[in-house]
Amino acid sequence: MSSSLVNHQVRLAKRPEATATRENWKFTTEPVGEPAEGGVLVKTLSLSLDPAMRGWLNDAKSYIAPVAIDEVMRAGGVGRVVASKNPEFAVGDTVYGTLGVQEYILIPQDQIKRNGLVKIDLRVGTINQWLNVLGMPGMTGYFGLMDVGQPKPGETVVISGAAGAVGQTVGQLAKIKGCRVVGIAGGAAKCDWVVKELGFDACIDYKAGASAVRDGLKTHCPKGVDIYFDNVGGEILDAVLARLARKARVIICGAISQYNNANSMPGAGPKNYLSLLVNRARMEGIVVFDYADRYHIAIAEMAGYLKDGRMKSKEDVVKGLETFPESLNKLFAGENFGKLILQVAED
Repeated sequence: MSSSLVNHQVRLAKRPEATATRENWKFTTEPVGEPAEGGVLVKTLSLSLDPAMRGWLNDAKSYIAPVAIDEVMRAGGVGRVVASKNPEFAVGDTVYGTLGVQEYILIPQDQIKRNGLVKIDLRVGTINQWLNVLGMPGMTGYFGLMDVGQPKPGETVVISGAAGAVGQTVGQLAKIKGCRVVGIAGGAAKCDWVVKELGFDACIDYKAGASAVRDGLKTHCPKGVDIYFDNVGGEILDAVLARLARKARVIICGAISQYNNANSMPGAGPKNYLSLLVNRARMEGIVVFDYADRYHIAIAEMAGYLKDGRMKSKEDVVKGLETFPESLNKLFAGENFGKLILQVAED
């Protein structure tokens, strides 16, 4: 069946010094083979584009090995099983897993678990929702807020990158848990959306001026910040640290403002870190893979919120494998509005 198929792929050609450009990638083609005994062949439908992908390009120690030169770029996605010699997967099954930036992936039996390949139910959520609220961004937001942040009703939660994939999940979940929620986002349209559509209590437009975040925090968090969910790092992190309440929790999820710094100019550490000491506060990182054995709990809970309308999801979909280099960079220019998804093929 698959012998006539051709796989188009995006591979890492060279490591970027700062922002990745088209020169850092190469487009390749290869024939698609048949699965061996126990293996599956998956056709990629849509891929999740995430800020963490920029970190995977650096040859440095991290929570996951870097993408190797000439390797297909790593990416999570949703696909359709088109050939199977594994009794757990049937042709036509919709699956989620690490598929890579390519049109097809042949997964041998001993790699199925490593690739995190699981069947998903499109009656529970759409493909886009499985890459957003029900996918890695949603899992990151859920466990970051619930396990690290441990929110209590009435507390003030501040979220940077509020209109992004993780931010929108965290804000809505915090509201469901009875918290007061203040977002930080870039532009009036994004701020209006998280307040009017997602139910945030307020949103600070960091593009409104040099002192916008500092002034906004004074206005909207007069008693301080109990939980800060940080997706951006840099100056915004510093501004929030200066407004922490006693026993505050700071969740470090990402630092998108720093990811494209030149290798010779690493990101600066926070200036206001002593606020953690003064306020007996805690700062902790979140790596979503640590919670893999509990994903099903978060998925079940948030699928219920999607169904009853207490949670919404917004996706920004770009089309075509060939657009990957420019599409990924939308994340770092703040050009995406919602969860950024690359549609590789029609369902």
